[in-house]
Amino acid sequence: MLPIRASTLRFLTGLLAAERTRRRTRAGRRALDPAGQAVLVLRWFYEATRLTQLALDHGIGLSTAYRYLHEAIDVLAAAAPGLHEVLHAARAAGHTHLGLDGTVVRIDRVRRPGPNPGVHLWWSGKHHHHGGNIQVLTAPDGWPLWTSPVRPGRERDVTCARAHHLPQQLAAGWNDPTHVVLADLGYEGEPTAFVVPHKNHRGRGLSDDQRTHNLLHAATRAICERGNALLKTFKALRQVSLCPWRLGAITAAALVLLHHDHDRST
Repeated sequence: MLPIRASTLRFLTGLLAAERTRRRTRAGRRALDPAGQAVLVLRWFYEATRLTQLALDHGIGLSTAYRYLHEAIDVLAAAAPGLHEVLHAARAAGHTHLGLDGTVVRIDRVRRPGPNPGVHLWWSGKHHHHGGNIQVLTAPDGWPLWTSPVRPGRERDVTCARAHHLPQQLAAGWNDPTHVVLADLGYEGEPTAFVVPHKNHRGRGLSDDQRTHNLLHAATRAICERGNALLKTFKALRQVSLCPWRLGAITAAALVLLHHDHDRST
């Protein structure tokens, strides 16, 4: 039994059927119908069932199971909202602030050299495991609104945000005196794009105003970290064995399923 509504299964089945129509796939040429493929994919997302087990349970080959999974990931990711759409919807919903936080999705070890000698590209020194960095934009109550493409886990959050051109896009579509984006000190260096806490430098304490700012900032932003936890209710996102460059599409697909399962986007 999967912890989902029947409407979520119907939703994904409809997307997969539409994709087969778009590809002009003839009836009876697939080992599974759209509903069977949807069940396979949802078992992978919600229960992290291994592909070998899924192939055995559905009576298909392993390569076919992988192909069905990647096809569904792409179909779901294509339905994910874009950043411009999310910012417009957030304004319409009356949100005055959004939260931005990065999460490192654990992956199987990938021995790929990074730009510095002796450091793997996907190794996160902060989390001490291999992973991919995903930026998550959340509503004031922590509901995830948008997820970014993946960047290697070795990169800092502000480096990833710059790689996705987030400062420029937020400046153009969101930031003004009444709309801000709250972030932690991992985004220090982009003061016009993100509101971050004041850093306590060694040998120089914070003023009363700065401490008050930090307390209010922490209390408001803490709720936004709920977004990463909600995404990782999908067991597949707790450790991914697929190509790490697929993490962006996988997370976007999970976001679409989350929005539909809870009937909420903003």
